Amino acid sequence: MTVIVLTNCPAGLRGFLTRWLLEISAGVFIGNPSARIRDALWDEVRQYAGQGRALLAHTTNNEQGFTFRTHDHAWRPIDHEGVTLIHRPAPKPSTDTSLTTPASAGWSKAAKRRRFGRDR
Repeated sequence: MTVIVLTNCPAGLRGFLTRWLLEISAGVFIGNPSARIRDALWDEVRQYAGQGRALLAHTTNNEQGFTFRTHDHAWRPIDHEGVTLIHRPAPKPSTDTSLTTPASAGWSKAAKRRRFGRDR
């Protein structure tokens, strides 16, 4: 089983993939091509993705039963003791303090109403 997920890729690339795979949702392709066809498709995806991102997941004979490849993703696959994990980059700290307000001390008005039975 092979799954290719495209994000922000040209429509021509999506049309190209429909020759060998079934598009079950916008940008999500599944199928069961041979390993040679799968690698050829992935080479085409990497070449024509443009500014878009791509992810390929396919079954293989390992502990997890599958493996995956990424193209222009911020999340990177890493090998950890034979198991492939996703490394997510740490979020950048926000410099905009207008969105964060300090929490007031004590109970909220709604909590006070619920606690003392005035909610009814």
